[in-house]
Amino acid sequence: MTAKVPLKETALNAERIARIGREVHAVCPEFDADAFVTSVMADLPRLELSARIARSSQGLHDHLPVTGPDALDILLRSLPPTPAAAGVTNDFGLHLYSPHSDYVSRYLRTAEHLGRSLAALARMTGYFSAELPVRHFLADFPEETMKAVDAWSRDEDFRVRRLASEATRPLLPWAPRITLPADAGLPVLETLYDDPHLYVRTSVANHLGDIAATQPDLVLTTLQRWKGSGRVTGEQFAFLARNALSNRLKVGWPPAYALLGYAHDAPIALTPLVLERTELREGDTLNFSASLTATATAPVHVMIVISTTGPSGRPREKVAFLRRATAEPGQELRLAKAHPLRSTARWKVSPGSYSLALQVNGRRFPAVAFTVVDA
Repeated sequence: MTAKVPLKETALNAERIARIGREVHAVCPEFDADAFVTSVMADLPRLELSARIARSSQGLHDHLPVTGPDALDILLRSLPPTPAAAGVTNDFGLHLYSPHSDYVSRYLRTAEHLGRSLAALARMTGYFSAELPVRHFLADFPEETMKAVDAWSRDEDFRVRRLASEATRPLLPWAPRITLPADAGLPVLETLYDDPHLYVRTSVANHLGDIAATQPDLVLTTLQRWKGSGRVTGEQFAFLARNALSNRLKVGWPPAYALLGYAHDAPIALTPLVLERTELREGDTLNFSASLTATATAPVHVMIVISTTGPSGRPREKVAFLRRATAEPGQELRLAKAHPLRSTARWKVSPGSYSLALQVNGRRFPAVAFTVVDA
C-alpha cells in the first residue's frame, strides 16, 4: 500500500517555494529569489502546515525590496493572470498561494492600508481561499471589514461571494474565533442562499450550521422564510436545510425533521437489528440489517447511532446518515450497511462495549450490543 503523503508536504514544499520565488522575481528583478528559497527551506521541513505558510510569507517580507502597498503591488502582479493560468483546477485553489494572503494579513493589516488590503484578499481568494486572513481583519477592523464582506456577497466571481460567507462563519474549522455575534453574517447569507454556484451554497449551509450550534430556532425560522420565498425549492432547498441542520438531525430534533418533510411520529415499525458479528476489531466491517414497514406512505430519514463509553466514563456517540426513502404500506424497506469500524480525527475506536441503533425521523429504535476487542 502506498503511504499517504501529508498535506503539508504537498501544500508547500521545495518545488512550490521555488515557484513563488520565480514568479515574484519575474515582476521584481530586485527580489533575490535564491536567497528567499534558501532561507525558507532551511526551516520548512520541520514545520507543520500553518507554520509553513507563516514562514513563507515571512520570507517574502524579508526579501522583498519594498514594504507596504509597493510590496502588495508586487505580490499581486506576480500572480498569473487567472487562477486557471496558475494551474488551479478546483474551487478552493492552490496552497502555493497561501503565503500571499497570509502576507497581507501579517504585514498590511493596518488602518492606513485597509481598503487596498481587503481588495487584495478578494483578488487572491481565487488562487487560494482567503477566509483565514480575512478573520484577522474582522478581529481588528470589524465594521470596515463587514462592509467589504457585504460588497463581496454581490461580486461577479463566485469565489469572492463564497469568501463573504466562509470568512464570517462563527465556527470555521482550523481558524481563529471571531468576536462578532454568531448571527452577524446572516445578512450576507440572505444575499447568497440561492446563489447559482454550489460552492457558495455549501458555504451558506455550513455557516447556518455554525449558527445552529447556539441558535437553532433562528436557523429554523430563517430556513422556513427562505423556503417560503420561492427562491430555493426542491432539492436545492433540501440540500441547504439538511446541511444547516445536520447536527440537529443527528440528535433527533423533531422541528428539523418536520421542516424536511419527515414526521417524527410516522406510522412505521422496525424489525430488530441483526448483526453479522458481535465481536470485532478496529478496521473490521460492522455488517447489520433490519427491515422497516409502514401502515401509510411515509418519507423516512434513517441514521445509524454507534454508542460507547469513553475512557473518562462519559458516553460517546457517532451518528451517521444511512438512507432517505419513502416507505409504502405493504412493502418492506430493507435497511442494511457494511459499516467500517475506523478511527477518525473525531472518533477513536477503542476496545470495549458498544451498541448500534437506528434512528428514523429522529426516533431511536432499540439498540443491539457488540464488542470491539484488541487487535
